[in-house]
Amino acid sequence: MSRSRRLSDMLALGAGLAFLYAPIVILVLWSFNSSRLVTVWGGFSLRWYAALFRNGPLMEAAWTSIRIAFVSATLATILGAMAALTLVRRGPFLGRTLFTGMAYAPMVMPEVMTGLALLLLFVGLGVDRGFWTVVIAHTTVAMCFATVVIRARLADFDQSLEEAAMDLGCPPWRTFFVITLPLVAPSLAAAFLLAFTISMDDLVIASFVSGPGSTTLPMRIYSQVRLGVTPEINAACTVLIALVAAGLGGAFLLGRRGRTRDA
Repeated sequence: MSRSRRLSDMLALGAGLAFLYAPIVILVLWSFNSSRLVTVWGGFSLRWYAALFRNGPLMEAAWTSIRIAFVSATLATILGAMAALTLVRRGPFLGRTLFTGMAYAPMVMPEVMTGLALLLLFVGLGVDRGFWTVVIAHTTVAMCFATVVIRARLADFDQSLEEAAMDLGCPPWRTFFVITLPLVAPSLAAAFLLAFTISMDDLVIASFVSGPGSTTLPMRIYSQVRLGVTPEINAACTVLIALVAAGLGGAFLLGRRGRTRDA
């Protein structure tokens, strides 16, 4: 490859990355602006982060998002692990194709369709929308991602370790908790962090299924942005970006740790 070709490829890559991430970088930089005007730089300051933590509605929405994300990520990880075990260990069974499609369907369905379908379900069942309806919705969406992560780990799992333990007299349930679970723990943690991140970042589905007292942080930010961007919103978005980046980074590192251990 010629030098000019490499240079053009690097410029194209740089332009693409700038197009994707420059707005995020600008938002983060302006969250440290001391000026009340979001378009005028007044110097470096942390005043808007202090104001953010004194903002009752935003902090309440953030706490609600964290609680919803923690519960839904826990449920998604448990259900995803059960689905992955069924797909990897059960072998062929009647309805396997349908089960696989249903487990992965929320991953490819538009969020508007998922949110509307869940809304109609809750209305049809007469369920009051609130904290638990958002948890159920986020669990439904995040479970398929958890299934993919855990299934990939189980597919490469050396089952001879389990067979050796059971040959030595270890019961199946104890083999699972002593042998299987510690070895797949990095993938479980990665699935949890990924599900937590998906829940924290969701706006569309939560807008359909939320009710009184279940306003999430993305919903609160969106409602305030419609009235105008304030420096506090920049600070709140920066905190949300940091949480999402930390979750994705942790999921990536834990997944790589599991693959390195196998190698």
